[in-house]
Amino acid sequence: MAEPIRILHVFGTLGLGGAESRIMDLYRHIDRDKVQFDFLVHAAAEPTGKKCPTSDELMLVRKPDYFDAAVRKLGGNIYCIPRYHGTNLRDYKNAIRMFFMQHRGEWKMVQGHMTSTAAIYLPIAKTCGIGTTIAHARSAGVDPGIKGIVTKIIRHPLSNTETCDLRFSCTENAARAVFGDTLTDGGLVRIIPNAIDLRRFVYNSEARERIRKELGLSNAIVIGHVGRFHYAKNHEYLIKVFAEFLRILDHDEVNSFSMLHGMRIRLLMLGEGELMDTMKQLCHDLKISDKVIFAGNKSNANEYYQAMDYFLFPSRYEGLPGTVVEAQAAGLQCLVSDSITPEVDITPLVSRMSIEEAPATWARKILNDLMLNGVNDEEYGIPIGDREASSSPIISQIAAAGFDVKTQAEMMSKFYLTGKFS
Repeated sequence: MAEPIRILHVFGTLGLGGAESRIMDLYRHIDRDKVQFDFLVHAAAEPTGKKCPTSDELMLVRKPDYFDAAVRKLGGNIYCIPRYHGTNLRDYKNAIRMFFMQHRGEWKMVQGHMTSTAAIYLPIAKTCGIGTTIAHARSAGVDPGIKGIVTKIIRHPLSNTETCDLRFSCTENAARAVFGDTLTDGGLVRIIPNAIDLRRFVYNSEARERIRKELGLSNAIVIGHVGRFHYAKNHEYLIKVFAEFLRILDHDEVNSFSMLHGMRIRLLMLGEGELMDTMKQLCHDLKISDKVIFAGNKSNANEYYQAMDYFLFPSRYEGLPGTVVEAQAAGLQCLVSDSITPEVDITPLVSRMSIEEAPATWARKILNDLMLNGVNDEEYGIPIGDREASSSPIISQIAAAGFDVKTQAEMMSKFYLTGKFS
């Protein structure tokens, strides 16, 4: 049997992020006898004592990341280059050139998911013999301040056709943000939805009861969120919405939400990140710490969706948030920011509101939605809130919209092997 072709995927890390999770889902389902993935990630050079360390030197000091073991189990290799921090451009370029020269001829394609520096590493990869270079846009925004300004500047060359051979994006918004209107309108960006392993997220009442029992939430209404504690996710607003939810329910003197009176209410958040401690302090300041669960990263996040009753996602910007797709697959009503790309509105479970609205407005929307659980959606005939009954039609809608990983794995296998989608 012929050796499989190898594709190199470039990321910042192999942590539990959305883009990383989507590629790992694809990796698990792709025909690995024909196509194998390797990964190039970034790490700080300082622990090596060198400005331009080799991949081997960096891997000796790099801490193992979330998906490392899974990658190696599937047959992939992990490599590393120094992290770019704005003042080490020459060393960064030298490290990239040294890496691709050392591994010349090993990969048929390089797919760069880290678009902040893709305009640097993809052209170098091309000069070192890579047949096809691909920039893959997965976010429609940037961080605030100087970091965001620098990101826009260094990825600006991606709007030129010469920078890479192909351009992929998870949504049209992300395509325009990264590659510009000219390339997007000219049909030079292929939109590929972030595919999900839908089977893992189908509503499961046994998993629901098990996780709720573990968390002490057997008789609670659970509002959920899954996402890294990062500026884009807008956890501050989310927590304020939850605080307003509790306040309105506590002062419901006219019994508008009488069905929820006396219920234990909890906010369950999965994820980790640099703002996690700040959000814990906010919960303390709002005197709601006893009602908020910071669950951290979970390898069985699919089961935690089952334990939730509602999904809240007020992000400032996104590419295509797979978590909202996962929440829909689990049968959860979702209230999301209207700044999120519309491609995520796959089923009638999704509602949108502006984060310019007062948190109390979001809170009332959630309360009203919970009061209407079990009501049929007029257009689709799906009993909203009855997750058992709605599971099959919901999963069918999501798969039909192109988000099924098995279908996408077949499509991408053909592309990696032939360089064509048809």
